[in-house]
Amino acid sequence: MIIHLKEGISTEQADKFAEELKAIKIAREGKTILVTTTENGGLNGVGRDLVEKVYEFDTDIQLASSDYLVTKREVSIGNIQIGGHLNNTLVIAGPCAVESLEQVEKSAQFLKDLGISAMRAGSYKPRTSPYTFQGLGAKGLQILDDIRNRYGLKIVTEVKDSTHVSEVIEFADVVQVGAKAMFDYAILEACGKSNKPIMIKRGFGATAEELVQAAEFVLSGGNENVIVCERGIRTYENKTRFTLDLSGAIYLKHKTNLPVFLDPSHGIGHAYGVPDLARSCMAVGVEGLLIETHPDPSNALSDSSQQLHHEDFKVLHKSLKRVGDAIGYRIV
Repeated sequence: MIIHLKEGISTEQADKFAEELKAIKIAREGKTILVTTTENGGLNGVGRDLVEKVYEFDTDIQLASSDYLVTKREVSIGNIQIGGHLNNTLVIAGPCAVESLEQVEKSAQFLKDLGISAMRAGSYKPRTSPYTFQGLGAKGLQILDDIRNRYGLKIVTEVKDSTHVSEVIEFADVVQVGAKAMFDYAILEACGKSNKPIMIKRGFGATAEELVQAAEFVLSGGNENVIVCERGIRTYENKTRFTLDLSGAIYLKHKTNLPVFLDPSHGIGHAYGVPDLARSCMAVGVEGLLIETHPDPSNALSDSSQQLHHEDFKVLHKSLKRVGDAIGYRIV
């Protein structure tokens, strides 16, 4: 249940009412808003004199629901806007991981020459095996900061756990909460206290509803700038790395007010299939695509099999523009 309080209600009144309802209090566009679990039922006359409007829901997907906000939330990433009525698709490209200054510089120059405005690259890498490359950590963030200053690219990078979440929030233009961290509530809580855009990737064993509930943690913390990303789920299929759930993405697009991103690179896990899958993603009409591209994929330190060579990405990028034109979306 979401309750909009009337103008002029004092902080003391709002706090007392929130305590009675066991509600979270947040501010949005000058309004004081209380959010409490659907299990508490209706107001039953309590505090009605304080209330301007009440929204009731069947589930605890509330702040993210399209029944609450019909228009897609507009999120600003620097001078780039997505969501709202804009029909903009932000293409975020780059290597899976920061490996060296030279590697990231080659990637940054390539993307800038192509007109790409945002680069992805992980400094902290949550790998399945402890014996594989775990990322450069703080050194990688410094490299990304240097690249942003020199090339003007927006930086998307991942937080692995709560020990460095504040550090990533400081350095990133978009904080990526990875699939393996989706249920890390310390990360979600910290992201809720920030105003940075937060992109939450769906865990490969999570439902679409659970992904949106993770987004609710950030929204209820007061951060309006939340993006959800479908990146593939684990099914019985063993010929692809994961199964990209386009049906789930369409559910997110229509039933939530959150910008939706798609990640075809992780969705299939093999470079040969990324271009076809990326074009399919573009055709859905979403706010963002994440595509991995590397100057030398065969020697990449992580996820080498799914990263496109720069020349292959260049061809794909051109075709994505044509798909966007066909459905009325513009690549930014």
